[in-house]
Amino acid sequence: DMGAQANLVQGSSLPTLRCPPQGSDHSESAPRGNPVMSGYDRAITVFSPDGRLFQVEYAMEAVYKGDPAVGIKGKDCTAIAVQKKITPVLQRDTNTSSKIQKVDKNTVIAFAGLSADARVLVNKARREAQSYCLNCEEDPSVEYMARFIARTQQKYTHQGGARPFGVATLISGLDHEGIPHLYATTPAGNFEEWKANAIGRNSKTLLEYLEKNYTEDIDNDDAVQLAIATLLEAVDGGNLAVIVQRKGKGCEELLSEEVQRVVKLVEEAREAKKDGAALVSS
Repeated sequence: DMGAQANLVQGSSLPTLRCPPQGSDHSESAPRGNPVMSGYDRAITVFSPDGRLFQVEYAMEAVYKGDPAVGIKGKDCTAIAVQKKITPVLQRDTNTSSKIQKVDKNTVIAFAGLSADARVLVNKARREAQSYCLNCEEDPSVEYMARFIARTQQKYTHQGGARPFGVATLISGLDHEGIPHLYATTPAGNFEEWKANAIGRNSKTLLEYLEKNYTEDIDNDDAVQLAIATLLEAVDGGNLAVIVQRKGKGCEELLSEEVQRVVKLVEEAREAKKDGAALVSS
């Protein structure tokens, strides 16, 4: 599976711990009930004898239980789709619980995992972006912000008195020449540049769908449709949020009517495909 996913990777990752695949059974790999190994299970900064950091692996499990997010890089755009959190009737609807957050006018972060951890990480990224802009008199690049977020996450894997962030992120934006970029980070602190990626619950299934359906240099409409179609492999289409970044137009969130129009197109295409397959089989 890791070999297949590598077809979508563009950049290189920082050296880090290899975390277990989604759905892995810790009953075999983690030190359950072993009094000798239980100290390594609890410790954040201590390697087990076989060279593992169990708390980082458990942080990855928190990511795999989070709501999924999908990112697509097109020819001159990026598109990120997530499932929006349903707001209780008595709760005021604010942006604080959104799975997609703007770091600055050029960079957007989507996350899967613990929302509280993501809020802290996003605020750190915003402060760093403002500091960079103040000192350098220009906005930081998407790669710079991806490196900063990965470095921050990695720092919390070897500090005493802290725990790893239970968050994986998708970071998208356009560079100073208007070229789109999409990066992903993990709780272990590594980052990679991708053409398309998915994080969170059922991410393995979503990545397999992307590998079959992604094409190079897709335009804005196709990128949005692919992001939504991929997300619909894991969630229903009733409550989605999509943010698009385009050269010369900046960052914009699609209206719910536009999202539902694309959802309807995707569902109609799937029904037509099923009907065609049924006719062939009969």
